[in-house]
Amino acid sequence: MKLKITYTRSVIGRPQAQRATVQALGLRRLHQSVVHEATPQILGMVKAIPHLLQVEEIND
Repeated sequence: MKLKITYTRSVIGRPQAQRATVQALGLRRLHQSVVHEATPQILGMVKAIPHLLQVEEIND
């Protein structure tokens, strides 16, 4: 299973750890989307910042 992760809210005024998580997911601009495998590491990053992202499941 894969996840389509869309960056929906800005990190302005957010803690550095949340900024780093957004960057680690490969997101740079608002409304940008990336596709990642649903690994425990990716799921943990998504759980840390759900208020900044929109997540959709993509079945192969």
